[in-house]
This record gives sequence, structure tokens and C-alpha cells, in this order.
Amino acid sequence: MKVLFVCLGNICRSPTAEGVFRRAVEQAGMADDIEIDSCGVGSWHVGKAPDARAQQAALCRGIDLSSLCARQLSEQDFAEYDYVLGMDQDNVRAIRGLKPANSQAYVGLFLDFAGTPGAEVPDPYYGGEEGFENVLNLIEAASAGLVQHLKRER
Repeated sequence: MKVLFVCLGNICRSPTAEGVFRRAVEQAGMADDIEIDSCGVGSWHVGKAPDARAQQAALCRGIDLSSLCARQLSEQDFAEYDYVLGMDQDNVRAIRGLKPANSQAYVGLFLDFAGTPGAEVPDPYYGGEEGFENVLNLIEAASAGLVQHLKRER
């Protein structure tokens, strides 16, 4: 099973989701069964590390994002990933716009797995540190729900 998290630039929300979900998968004993990555719909930050504030907030919860590197969503991703999960509706629209007609990848909002259909992970980039904490809380809830969903799928 392969899961791809997508946000606008791949420096705040989606790398945070990648790190948090990776830990949730490891804690569930599913690390050998699930591949995880993240990317952005835009190319502005390709090659850059996650935002320093996102890294610091995650590190305070024991999650190291420092090895991650931003990349842009590509058409090839739809052939490689089973789940392509956007952080907000704009991301999902952009993802669906790139998705080939023959792709079997599931495309949807990540927070749907937190039991909050239609909810979005807000972009913390222009806010303060509390925004990054809020994002972590939302992503932790959705990660737990996605782990349970994937356990049922197996």
C-alpha cells in the first residue's frame, strides 16, 4: 500500500502528514506494508526542506522532518500511489485535474479519515506557531483514522 500526502508547496502540511503518519504506521506495526511520501501541487519549494516552524513543532512531538525534501506532484504519482490525499479542497481540485482517467488511485481529503468529512487542514504558513500545533493535532487524528482504515482494507 502506498500513501501520498499533498499540499500547496510541500513545506508545511504534507511533510508534517508524512512524518506523523509514518510514526503512526510504525506504532501500528505496519511499517513494512505501507510506503509514505509527500509532495506539493506547486513547484515553488522543490528541493527545499520543510519550513523550520513545521520541523520544530514536529520535533517537539518526537517527529524528525529534517530529511524530507519538497517535490512536485506528477502524473506518475497516480500510477505509483494507492491514496493521494490533499490537505484542502484546492489541493484536491488540483490533484483531480492532474489525475489520468485510467488511474485507480483514491483521491480525497486527508481529514476525511479523522471522521470530519469535508474538513481541511489549514495552511499555517502565514500564521504563528499555534497554527503549526493545530495542524499537528488535526494530522494526528487523521493519521490514526487512516491507519484503522488501512487495517480494515488488509
